[in-house]
Amino acid sequence: MMIPLGPILVVEDIPNVLELLEVTLRFKGYPVISARNGAEALEVIAREKPAMVITDILMPKMDGYTLVQKLRTNPLTRSIPVMFLSATYITPEDKAFALSLGAVRFLEKPVDTEEFLLTIAEILTAGPASMAEPMSDDEFYHGYRERLESKLRHKNTQIARTERLLPTLPVEQRSSFEALLHEARQHRDQIQGELDQLYKLLEQIAKH
Repeated sequence: MMIPLGPILVVEDIPNVLELLEVTLRFKGYPVISARNGAEALEVIAREKPAMVITDILMPKMDGYTLVQKLRTNPLTRSIPVMFLSATYITPEDKAFALSLGAVRFLEKPVDTEEFLLTIAEILTAGPASMAEPMSDDEFYHGYRERLESKLRHKNTQIARTERLLPTLPVEQRSSFEALLHEARQHRDQIQGELDQLYKLLEQIAKH
């Protein structure tokens, strides 16, 4: 197996998912470094250039979409191949936006281990990809806002359905649906927070 020149950077905010990805990669002999969000990932990348980046999309502080846009618009990091992993952003439009940013692959969670490892080996042995010009900030913000607004609508619908369903369930089934509801609300709040930040940024840009 060809060992990459640099480590593989895994960007994931859920500890048990991060640990699973790290263990899977190390078992195959890959050197691995990690970050818990996009902002932390940029700091890590500034210190040591990874051979590739594997990133989640929905994360606090800076999500995967913004991370990849920043990597692609910086000449020093533009050529680092990026693979997205996501359980939340999985519609065809989400994937199309991810790939239009310059990601080389997109896999859904939960990750199939064989598919995951095969994809990484393909990326690392493919050599430098011919990268298209990075997306302009205007294009990025427009597409990013659409993805966030669409995801927020979806989450609100999911939450409303679960809230309607809960009182009708047998008691022994309620706890698992309450856990799903709690997770969906957390995701909704995270997406809303990202959207609020984006609206503020767009307001500031419009003023200049």
